[in-house]
Amino acid sequence: MDTITLCDLEVQLRVGVPEAERAEPQRLLLTVEMDHDFAAAAQKDDLAQTINYDAVRRRLIEFGNGRQWKLIETLADELAQMILTEFKPRGVRVEVKKFVFSDARYVSVKVDRNRTPRRPTPAQQLMQKIGGVPAGLR
Repeated sequence: MDTITLCDLEVQLRVGVPEAERAEPQRLLLTVEMDHDFAAAAQKDDLAQTINYDAVRRRLIEFGNGRQWKLIETLADELAQMILTEFKPRGVRVEVKKFVFSDARYVSVKVDRNRTPRRPTPAQQLMQKIGGVPAGLR
């Protein structure tokens, strides 16, 4: 699997549990990793066959216009879902870094989301077919 990484994109968003913390936008850093098969793009040198990371960058910057979040967990999840929906990578990882403590460099949240659910293992498939663990095997 191939990956494009957009590392530490600086954005100004309103995030925080206390209302006072959301009163003004604050500096956050976003790192986004997008999984996709880029073989065709590389072979043909064709932007249409890959994910336009400049378009992703612009969308991330505008994403928070007029919005606010209490939790960076919610923000990270919404960013991941937006990227999956709009840019169609196979999977995406989003890290949000927030600078709120004087005694720590930052606090971060990372989410890992996939466009299609992971295939169940053979054991999980069997369990789905038989409806659980038979009483004699528990």
